[in-house]
Amino acid sequence: MITRTRFDLTQADIPEQWYNINADFPEPMPPPLHPGTKQPISPSDMTAIFPESLVMQEASAERWIEVPGEVRQILSLWRPTPLLRAVRFEQALQTPAHIYYKNEGVSPAGSHKPNTAVAQAYYNKQAGVKSLATETGAGQWGSSLALACRLFGLECTVFMVKVSYHQKPYRRMLMETWDATVHSSPSNETEFGKKTLKENPHCAGSLGIAISEAIEMAVKTPNTKYSLGSVLNHVCMHQSVIGLEAIKQMEQAGEDPDIIIGCAGGGSNFAGIAFPFLRRKIAEKKPYRIIAVEPAACPSLTKGELRYDFGDTAMTTPLMMMYTLGHDFMPPSIHAGGLRYHGMAPTVSHALKLGLIEARAVKQTDVFKSGVLFARTEGVLPAPESSHAIHAVVEEAIKAREENRKKVIVFNLSGHGLMDLSAFEAYFDGELQDV
Repeated sequence: MITRTRFDLTQADIPEQWYNINADFPEPMPPPLHPGTKQPISPSDMTAIFPESLVMQEASAERWIEVPGEVRQILSLWRPTPLLRAVRFEQALQTPAHIYYKNEGVSPAGSHKPNTAVAQAYYNKQAGVKSLATETGAGQWGSSLALACRLFGLECTVFMVKVSYHQKPYRRMLMETWDATVHSSPSNETEFGKKTLKENPHCAGSLGIAISEAIEMAVKTPNTKYSLGSVLNHVCMHQSVIGLEAIKQMEQAGEDPDIIIGCAGGGSNFAGIAFPFLRRKIAEKKPYRIIAVEPAACPSLTKGELRYDFGDTAMTTPLMMMYTLGHDFMPPSIHAGGLRYHGMAPTVSHALKLGLIEARAVKQTDVFKSGVLFARTEGVLPAPESSHAIHAVVEEAIKAREENRKKVIVFNLSGHGLMDLSAFEAYFDGELQDV
C-alpha cells in the first residue's frame, strides 16, 4: 500500500552550493572561441556583456560554488520545491513503473527559470549594473528575469519572440506587471531587428534573433548587461539546485531512479535535474539512463551537427561547441516556445557526445496528448515544454509494462501551463499539427 506520495524538504535543505559538471567530465570541453579571431576567448572578452563574477563562473572548473546568502533567501520564497509520486498517472498507464516528478511550477513565475534569474540579477546588482536586457521564447525566462530585476531594483528589457508574443499575451502582461519593458522580436528597437524586418516583414522571430537584439541593446546602452536564461555553463550550474534537492527527496522515498528525464531546448532545466545525477553516474558508476527530450520540429540533439556555432543569428556571441541546426535556422511556430532554439548547451552537448546521456525527439500532438493525460490524472497542467518530458515518461512506462519490469522514473516538471491554455485549446480543437 502506498502511504506517501509527496516528499518535502525544509528551507535548511536549500543547497548551499551549486554543482558544476565541468569538474567531472572525463574529457574536457572544447573552449568557446572569439567571434572575430576564432581563438579561445578570454574572460576579459566577455565582460562587455556579463559581470566579472558570472564570467568567472562560466569558465570555472570548481566542482562546488557557493550560493550567496541573499540568493538563498530569495530562493526560499518557493524552494525547496516538492517531489511527488504520480500514482494516478501510473494507474492510468497500467505500468509497474514508479513515476516521480519534481514540480518547478510552484515558483512565482511558474517555472524553473527564477533559479538562475535571481542569481544573475544578484551578481549584476553587486557589480553596479543598472539594467538587464534579455530574450525570451515562451515567456517563462522573461517573466523570471523581470521578477528578479524587480526584487533587486534593476530595470529589465525583454525581446520576446514574435510568435510567442502573440500566442502568449498573459506572459507579456506578467512581465509588465513586474515592471519590465517587452518588445516583440524582431523589433524596430535595434539595428539588427530593423534589418531582419526589412528582409522579412512577416518574420515570426526566433530565439537567435531575440538574443542578437538583446546583446545589441546591452552593448550600446550604458550600465546595461545581457542576461541569458539557458545554454551557458553558469546558467546550467544555477539550475543544479533542482537535482541536488531531488537526490535528497528520492532518498526520502527510499528509491533510486533508473531513468531521469527532462525536456531540452537550450538545456537549462534538463541540466538542472540531470547533472547532479550525472555526477553520481560518473563518480559512483550508477547505471542511470538520462534522457533529454526535444521537439521533432527543432531537433538539435538528434539531427543537429556537433560543431562550433554562434548562439545568435547576428553572429555576435562567442562560438560554442554544441549540437546545432545552424544559427540561421528558423524554427516552426510550435507552441513549446521555450524549446525553439537552434542549438544546445555546450555542457549538454558534451555529455551526449561522451555517451553519458541519451536524446529523443517527439512530435507536438503526442506531447499534448500525454500532457493532457497527466493533467487529468495528477491535476497539474504542465507547460507544453514540460509535456515533452512527460511523453518520454509515457513511452518508458509503457515499455516497463510490456516488459513487466518495475522501473523508477524521475522527471522534471519544468513549469505549469496555466498561461499556455490557448495552446491546449488549439490541441482540443484539432488545430495542432506535427512538423
